[in-house]
Amino acid sequence: MILSEMKYEMHPIEKGYNNRTLYVNLTTNEIQIKLVTQGMKETFTGGKGFDLWLMWNSLPKDRIVKWNDPENEICIASGPLSGTNFIPGSGKSIVTTISPLTGMIIDSNVGGFYGPFLKYSGFDAIEIQGKAKEEVVVFVDGENHVVRIETAENTPKYSHELTQYLTNNFSPEDNPADKYRVSVVSTGPAAGYTNWGLLNFSWYIRPREWASYKQAGRGGIGTVFKDKNIKALICLSPKKPQRDVGAANKDIARNSGAKHNKEIITNDPKQNQMRQIGTGHLPIIMNEYDLLPTENYRFGRHRTWSEEEGEFPYSWDVWKTFMIDEHGLSGCWTGCTIACSHFSPNHTLLTGPLKGQVVPIDGPEYETIAGCGSNWGVWDPKWILEVNFYCDTYGLDTISVGTGIAFVMECYESGILNKEITGGLELNFGNAEAAMELVHQMARGEGFGMIVGKGIRQMKKIFADNYGGDPQFLQDIGMEHKGLEVSEYMTKESIAQQGGYGFTLKGPQHDEAWLIFEDMVRKSIPTFEDKANALCWFPFFRTWFGLNGLCKLPWNDVQPPDNKDNPIKDENGELYRARIPKHVQFYADYAEGITGVPTTPEDLVKRSEVVYNFQRIFNIRQGHGLRNDDANFPYRGMGPVTPLEYESRKSRYDTQLKEILGIDPTDKTTEEKIRNLRKYREEQYTKLQNVVYEKRGWSKHGCPTIEKVKELGIDFEDVLKVIQPYQ
Repeated sequence: MILSEMKYEMHPIEKGYNNRTLYVNLTTNEIQIKLVTQGMKETFTGGKGFDLWLMWNSLPKDRIVKWNDPENEICIASGPLSGTNFIPGSGKSIVTTISPLTGMIIDSNVGGFYGPFLKYSGFDAIEIQGKAKEEVVVFVDGENHVVRIETAENTPKYSHELTQYLTNNFSPEDNPADKYRVSVVSTGPAAGYTNWGLLNFSWYIRPREWASYKQAGRGGIGTVFKDKNIKALICLSPKKPQRDVGAANKDIARNSGAKHNKEIITNDPKQNQMRQIGTGHLPIIMNEYDLLPTENYRFGRHRTWSEEEGEFPYSWDVWKTFMIDEHGLSGCWTGCTIACSHFSPNHTLLTGPLKGQVVPIDGPEYETIAGCGSNWGVWDPKWILEVNFYCDTYGLDTISVGTGIAFVMECYESGILNKEITGGLELNFGNAEAAMELVHQMARGEGFGMIVGKGIRQMKKIFADNYGGDPQFLQDIGMEHKGLEVSEYMTKESIAQQGGYGFTLKGPQHDEAWLIFEDMVRKSIPTFEDKANALCWFPFFRTWFGLNGLCKLPWNDVQPPDNKDNPIKDENGELYRARIPKHVQFYADYAEGITGVPTTPEDLVKRSEVVYNFQRIFNIRQGHGLRNDDANFPYRGMGPVTPLEYESRKSRYDTQLKEILGIDPTDKTTEEKIRNLRKYREEQYTKLQNVVYEKRGWSKHGCPTIEKVKELGIDFEDVLKVIQPYQ
């Protein structure tokens, strides 16, 4: 049944913009168009910037908005550079909402075709507010220029089935091959019972006759989606979309795109083989450098494996055997030469309601392999495929599931939990079957899985209050910060990545400041000052991708071979090689070629710094985002909590005590050595916090200063009102 409908006129995309956004209120069934002003483009660029600006103006300003308030919004935008077929990785969307885990703005960068198709259909963003009385779909028909809110009756509950069903039913009846023009955003049943809900964004692969999907996973966006009673968002692209997105000077962007694409195709086989196995190339590298989270981040590598024993359980060759697909590359956007979105076509399900079915699986990605593999002490690839499939179709974020269940496993082995509490589940490290049962319980809304699905922050309180767990121990080993579960990198020896997690806007997610590789593998930021500088430049530049609808992988995962010939620092002492300057110039060319605005590499960071600071201020408006929120990073991410951890790296830690602190470890107990090391490492974290705040132009409270806000041009009256108390 159609609840509401709006017809609209199509206008050509101009210099990357439609100059319109779409507003939908599910409480009132109102649909309207909002205009994009020139000032909005100049200040907030697009993508996440537009999302934040729309939410800033639509959410009540006189109180803190909770995630399940009707006034909370889900906003999805791509960006001015999104939707082209000549810029690598230009199919991204950015989703924002208030997170049920953190109470702050969560943003998630996702592939799939929905964002570009929405842009082709006439809108730079969609803004959804209110709650529907019953499950609905919101359909944007870019072919017939209609937006509808419809009831969702008799639709499948699992996301993989729902995606195929809606793709079939919303493709033009006269041409079934046009399923390619349909993209669906959906979630699954577990999003309604947990705080870990994700969104799947689809694209139809014609040779496979299957709609694959990518995930907007972090922070419970799918949980908000379910709470609003949205079954799905659907977009039908016009038959002849404007793939040059109205570029001001297409040749500038296209020429740089040709060079960039050629470089990726030439160098990826020699570097990461992402075109064959995607981010599955990372586990063996992380293991080699002691950075692969293992058994709730206690260890950084497989505890027993050595090269003499044969192939690493999660090696490149292992994943190639699962990702054999007759249809070849499967990037999540047309024309992307990284094409890292891979497909395992024939997994026979081992557990759950679909046990015995043979299903295709999108992935697995590194975060799933590390989170639900090594971090659980599970080293069998078939279980990675199992959890990958069920988390996707149930609507669960594999990072939070991985980190959250790893925490539960350590609590079980430490005696805080037992079989009576867990409902008979033996949740030791390595028990993949028991972990999978928790996942199934989350989808059914029952059992101990309902406690686990609340997230680590709430589990810590429950385990202390109800089961006698030591609150300090739970705080130390519970790998969440600001309420969000930590993504899958070992940070004990990388203070740069500790800051990259701890000082983030949304919680410990690597997409904001993925410095672990630069710090520990490439070693391009060796000094304390280098690391502090990196925590300014990298978050700002990485924000730029989320403003423009781009993937970050083409920037730094496949590097030009001559990048190593660049100096580590420029004449001002700032990082140089780590930035991959040749690629940064490509992105400046893309921005200028599409928007027509003269752009230098320095301009990219300046534009991003505006939005980065604005999001920080939005968090402060939400009652978060200050110094105390950045502090209290779980010590497990800084150093050894238990004697077992210390002894596993005894030589390293003893040497640090002696050479850095001047402490002779010879006659010290392991517990004494842990205390001495902890004091030093926590002091270093606080020192880094102070230095980074100063470099970013923030007060001692962690708030952007009035001078900084004026410099950035966002000194609006309501912004100044928020920050004034924290100067």
